[in-house]
Amino acid sequence: MPADTAQAGGPRRLVAHGPREYLLLGTAHVSRASAEEVRTEIASGDYDEVAIELCAARYGALTRQSEMAEMDLFAVIRKGQAGMVAASLALGAYQQRLADQFGIEPGAEMRAAITAAEARQTPLTLVDRNVGITLKRVYRNIPWWQRATVLTGLATSLVSSDKISEDDIEKLKEGDMLESTFNEFAAESSAMHAALIDERDQYMAAKLLAGRRDAGRTLVVIGAGHLKGLAGYLEAGMTDPGARVAELDTVPPGARWVRWLPWLVVALVFAGFAFGFSKSAGLGQQLVVEWVVINGALSALGTAIALGHPLSIVTAFIAAPITSLNPTIGAGMVVAAVEVWLRKPRVGDFSTLKSDVTSVKGWWRNRVSRTLLVFLGATLGSAAGTYIAGFRIVGQLFG
Repeated sequence: MPADTAQAGGPRRLVAHGPREYLLLGTAHVSRASAEEVRTEIASGDYDEVAIELCAARYGALTRQSEMAEMDLFAVIRKGQAGMVAASLALGAYQQRLADQFGIEPGAEMRAAITAAEARQTPLTLVDRNVGITLKRVYRNIPWWQRATVLTGLATSLVSSDKISEDDIEKLKEGDMLESTFNEFAAESSAMHAALIDERDQYMAAKLLAGRRDAGRTLVVIGAGHLKGLAGYLEAGMTDPGARVAELDTVPPGARWVRWLPWLVVALVFAGFAFGFSKSAGLGQQLVVEWVVINGALSALGTAIALGHPLSIVTAFIAAPITSLNPTIGAGMVVAAVEVWLRKPRVGDFSTLKSDVTSVKGWWRNRVSRTLLVFLGATLGSAAGTYIAGFRIVGQLFG
């Protein structure tokens, strides 16, 4: 059975599974005391392994200052990952605002675990799930109407300068950084909690159980919000932890109707054009002109709001009406690629990216984040134009 220890400091549980023991150390992500407690625990020499609540991406962000500078922005756009990078930056902006406002370094206890383990040459294991997969599973698990709320909240956070309250700080001391950060943008829900907390509890337990099975003791440094759940899953054990890791690393496919919806819209638009021309050449031409003007103008407007290059704005106007009729390529991808070509990010843009995105002006000043805004602006403008123009076509034909 999991057992609470009586030592001073943060909450902890000792769990035994087979010959291996796991000391789960619940930390406060914004507490200097937690960082010191982690260093002291590792320095005791009582552990032959240290496991931390980080994935490879977050580990790299903590340990490699050049991580952002190594990002291939054009490849990010080509692979359709610009939206995910923008979401990650929005989440990071909240954490950076936290650090700036209270003089606290988020993740200090994880950095302390890394340096202390390296100093003692103790093997270090990353047990958390990739943050990108977690965000995708959050998006897929919540109802469609709540997705809009989350995306709107993330977009709002890009320009937010609100102060973080003391109540928020207390929640961070007792919970999980990722969940608390996400709840800054969206109301709590059971579906969101499942992907952010419960699934990650299972994932970390599975990673630990699939790892070392010899006699010894592992120090597991986690946020206090994961302590109870992780202890329960470790104590219960798993038949095939490796398979469970693979399952939780999979992003559930979207609903089939969602995948077919863009193609249905395209089919209806072409059908509308054909029906319009069958009634009269003038009506058909009017429908095509309205499609081009509405779709192109709104995409260009979104690009302009993001302060895209003038040629990027022109590209948005030309590309949006065409790409909207081909769901395999988006206007945002084309426009952002042009923006990168015209305004190639400098080394300084990558090095200051994390700090720049904490302010309104910074998002537009930094060429990397501005390119992401151009992508989002062109994409959202084109999407709005598609549906507005589509309703206009229906109105002209049947109104």
